[in-house]
Amino acid sequence: MAAVDGTLYTEGLVLLCGAVVAAPLFKKIGLGTVLGYLAAGIVIGPLLRIITDGEEILHFAELGVVLLLFIIGLELKPSRLWQLRRDIFGLGLVQVMVSALAIIGVAWSLAGQPWTAAIVIGFGLALSSTAFGVQILNERGDLNTRYGQQSFSILLFQDIAIVPILALVPLVAPAAGDGGGSIVTDIAITVGAILALLVAGRYLLNPLFQVIAGTGAKEAMIAAALFVVLASGTLMQFAGLSMALGAFIAGVMLAESSYRHELEADIEPFRGILLGLFFMAVGLSLDLSVIADNIVVILIAVPVLMIIKALVIYGACRAFGSTHNNSVQIAGLLPQGGEFGFVIFSAAAAAGVFAQATASLLVAIVTISMALTPLAAFVANRLMREAADEQMDEDFAGAGSDVLMVGFSRFGQIASQILLAGGSDVTIIDQSADRIRSASKFGFKIYFGDGTRKEVLVAAGIERAKIVAVCTHKQEITDRIVDLIQADFPTARIFARAYDRTHTLSLRARGVDYEARETFESGMLFGRKTLEALGTSEDQAAAISEDVRHRDEERLAIQAVEGLLAGREKLHTRPVTPEPLVKPKRESERLDKPLKDDITLSDPA
Repeated sequence: MAAVDGTLYTEGLVLLCGAVVAAPLFKKIGLGTVLGYLAAGIVIGPLLRIITDGEEILHFAELGVVLLLFIIGLELKPSRLWQLRRDIFGLGLVQVMVSALAIIGVAWSLAGQPWTAAIVIGFGLALSSTAFGVQILNERGDLNTRYGQQSFSILLFQDIAIVPILALVPLVAPAAGDGGGSIVTDIAITVGAILALLVAGRYLLNPLFQVIAGTGAKEAMIAAALFVVLASGTLMQFAGLSMALGAFIAGVMLAESSYRHELEADIEPFRGILLGLFFMAVGLSLDLSVIADNIVVILIAVPVLMIIKALVIYGACRAFGSTHNNSVQIAGLLPQGGEFGFVIFSAAAAAGVFAQATASLLVAIVTISMALTPLAAFVANRLMREAADEQMDEDFAGAGSDVLMVGFSRFGQIASQILLAGGSDVTIIDQSADRIRSASKFGFKIYFGDGTRKEVLVAAGIERAKIVAVCTHKQEITDRIVDLIQADFPTARIFARAYDRTHTLSLRARGVDYEARETFESGMLFGRKTLEALGTSEDQAAAISEDVRHRDEERLAIQAVEGLLAGREKLHTRPVTPEPLVKPKRESERLDKPLKDDITLSDPA
């Protein structure tokens, strides 16, 4: 096929076309957008040869990973990052060291590589792909789960480890004479760059965005956001670190800024496009001739690499207290090689540690392992054991608002829409990891926590809440929460979801400020609309609905005094003819007087 004119616009058009076709298609068939982008890149590049400069596009598209880490940093406040220090510097360090040692042993003893080359190969392949791992977590809505946080901690340590690994290359290279003094200089530059970025983030970034926001220039705000990301990344790159790490630090520094949400909204479109381009560029840069010439080696090396890393990651996670399911998920998410391996292997080939052909083979192994990541994650899900419920970390950073909602069932989801539409902020806590994961895909901010525990309610801001909305779907759980609140927070106003009529009477007896049966209003509306469909006018149907509502309230008042079987005369058990239909409405007003005392005594409001 004749090559397409290699202009910027033509290549951009081809890449966008590939993304538009492949990403939705692969998402539809359940393989995920990452694999779709990869497939599009392979078709456009190695197969059809429409675009041949895949490596140049890959260098540019790495900005997608940089922007991704910036957005993640915006979601992680420094206090939260400090809580992850054990996973970052403990679990991350163990994973890199043990994986590297295992791969070094295989490369030296089985592959016949010199020990100097085996060391670089081991540490280069010990790194995993931040882009693939975090993108899959985002697609699943799992980034805030326990296994998602541990996976990210490992990836973050790997980004930090790039510096000593790159510093290791000249040490093991032939005739490396000036390595000793340069290492001290490199470390000093690295520490200085990090300190400079921390100081700038602490004292310069917020004033910068405040000035720009004051001008009202939206496009200047977007430009400033991109400038901060690229400048922080460039500073870290100058220090020998990854640009992604610099962007992440900048994001963390802005996590408590009042402009955090606006920055995230401004960066998100660029992040999505460039990250998709990165995955396509990985496919574009795949050298099919290298694969063809070394097909047997690759068919052995790729599964061996992924199995070694998966076993090491599983064992390390278990040693650090993770459950079987969490450990399996992390092992299935991070067994591939990483994009930073491209940099390490290129540097090693340039330094003479091994031949360029070996570097090309290693790049092919890393690329194919990336492409197999969605499959590895699928297999990992099959190896998980049945569990009652996944556990998350209880992190209430940023919690506290006028309404504290306990439970985010279907009832709570609908109620939250009314509150949010009315301009009220809502702090939501729920104990279901699956429900939190699902809701996070739609943008809800929900905190994991057990509402039956006093310390959880305090951490979630119950002492600042004007109303506590108890929307749990189990009657016994609702009663426990109501009793706890009334005992320890007697001034709190409680609005509760009632399971049924008996539960309504129980909640009224407890003295909640308001209760609502979960099916009452929907049943009333359904009956009224059905009546209208049968030919009743809207006004008459509304009047009938109000009559039924009033009778129900009278019956509840009677039941509160005389028991559940009382007040049966208030129920309609046979069709009512039109003549007495209006009559009971007038009579109900008269009957209201003798029942007034009962209603007053039993109505907690």
